[in-house]
Amino acid sequence: MDKDENHADRIRLDRPAEHVALITISRTEKKNALHSSMVIEIGRIIEELAVDDSVRAVVLTGGEQMFAAGSDIREMVTFGPPATSNNPRRVAAWRRIENFEKPIIAAVNGIAFGAGCEIAMTCDFIIAGENAQFGQPEVKIGGMAGDGGTQRLPRKIGPQMASYMLLSGEPIDVDTAHRLGLVVEVCPVEKTIQRAIEIAGVIAERAPVAVRNTKACIRTAVGATLENGIAFERDAIWRNSMTEDRQEGMTAFTEKRPPVFRGR
Repeated sequence: MDKDENHADRIRLDRPAEHVALITISRTEKKNALHSSMVIEIGRIIEELAVDDSVRAVVLTGGEQMFAAGSDIREMVTFGPPATSNNPRRVAAWRRIENFEKPIIAAVNGIAFGAGCEIAMTCDFIIAGENAQFGQPEVKIGGMAGDGGTQRLPRKIGPQMASYMLLSGEPIDVDTAHRLGLVVEVCPVEKTIQRAIEIAGVIAERAPVAVRNTKACIRTAVGATLENGIAFERDAIWRNSMTEDRQEGMTAFTEKRPPVFRGR
C-alpha cells in the first residue's frame, strides 16, 4: 500500500434540493471502508459548507447498499496508529464534522460498523433503511472504538446497551436501533436517502440562525464533556494499539483467520 494512497475521490458532493447538500461515501468494492483520506475529505467538504450561505442542511450517506463498514483495516495494519486514529489531519477532520454548526442528517442503509457507526453518530439524527445494522465490532480484532464511539454511543442509547455493543462487538438491527432512539425513522431502502433529503429541506425552510443556535444549545445540553471524553478515548486507543493482541487482531483480519489473543 502506497503511503500516499488517496481515496478522496470516493467522497462525492451533490446539491439535490434548494439549500441542501448531499455527501456520499462511494467505495462499495471495499464496503465503504473509511480510509483516512476519505475522512479528511469529508472534513474538508464540511469546512466549505460551513461558510456556504446557500447550504442550510446536509445529508450524509453511503448509498443504498451500505453506509460504511468501518475504518480501512489494511491502512491501520500497514501504517499503525500515527497514520490512522491519531493522525492529526484525521483527528482535525472529525472535529470539523463534530463541530459543524448546521444540521446534518445521516441516511443509513446496510451496515454502519466501526467508524461508519461513529460518523453516523456525529450527525444530529439518523434516518435508516429497513436493512440497516449498527455496530462497534473493534474488540473482535483486539481494538477499541477509536473515533469517538465509546463517548457517543452511551450518550445516544444509554450506558447499558452501549456497554453491550462496545464490549461484545455484536451489532444491533434497525428495529432495535429505532427502539433505543439511535434511529428516528425507518424507511424502505430505496427511499431512505430521499426521505433524509426531504427532512433536510424542511429544516432548510426554517430560520437558519435560529436552527444553528438551537443545535448549539442541544450540543451543550447533552455533550458538555464530550471533548474531554474523546481525548481520554484517544489516549486509551494509543495505549491499546501498542499491545500484541491488537497487532494479532489486525493481522488475523487481513489473513482471514480467527485471532488468537494472549492478553498482552
